[in-house]
Amino acid sequence: MSRRPFIAGNWKMNLGPRDADTLAVALKRLLADNTATDIAVAPPYVSIPAVVARLRHTGIAVAAQDLDPLKSGAFTGAVAGEMLAQAGCSHVIVGHSERRKLFGDTDDIVAAKLAAAYRAGLRPILCVGETLAERDSGQARSVVTNQLAAALVDLSLHQVLKLTIAYEPIWAIGTGRTASPAQAQEMHAAIRAWLAEHYPREVPASLRLQYGGSVKPGNASALLAQPDIDGALVGGAALNAESFRDIVAAAS
Repeated sequence: MSRRPFIAGNWKMNLGPRDADTLAVALKRLLADNTATDIAVAPPYVSIPAVVARLRHTGIAVAAQDLDPLKSGAFTGAVAGEMLAQAGCSHVIVGHSERRKLFGDTDDIVAAKLAAAYRAGLRPILCVGETLAERDSGQARSVVTNQLAAALVDLSLHQVLKLTIAYEPIWAIGTGRTASPAQAQEMHAAIRAWLAEHYPREVPASLRLQYGGSVKPGNASALLAQPDIDGALVGGAALNAESFRDIVAAAS
């Protein structure tokens, strides 16, 4: 089964509404002719409306970087999935390593956020990945598959089929280090094998797996050429329109 490439840019805590609009204008111009790749960008919460307005009818989807498990309530600073959908988001990142490490998102919280995303009609990008210590001790595969098992435990087959999984080796995020294409392929193949063990054939055949560890124009082609890598979750390089365009081109 052919899997359409999917490139998503995670802008993290960068670009307020004015600067986000400027980048969206550039992306609209540079990616206007793209027909071969699915594209999404994930601005900070405050910039979502500006980016949604600018990218409407371009084919570039807008994602949120996180969401709260609950729908509403007295939770200062929290943003519900229903709010994100109303603001124009179609996707949401769940379980990013920075949320897990810096904000205490446990496996249970990640599973609750996945459920909240589906409740709100959002398509989740689920992040999984291991630390350098876990890789060096030979636990990388078990750590990643345990994260998958915990996150997907209560999802229906219909929900799983709408999921994107992003493998992000934590040791390669923001460090300038990148997993080699062979290392990245090995883990993506392990993820697909785990899916094949637990779900009908259509799931491993159709589910898109992104690589998310310091993807740049210089390494994108080699990574995206791997048979089990169907796209990328891009960090710093997504803040530059030309760099992001080049990564999208590498996937086409």
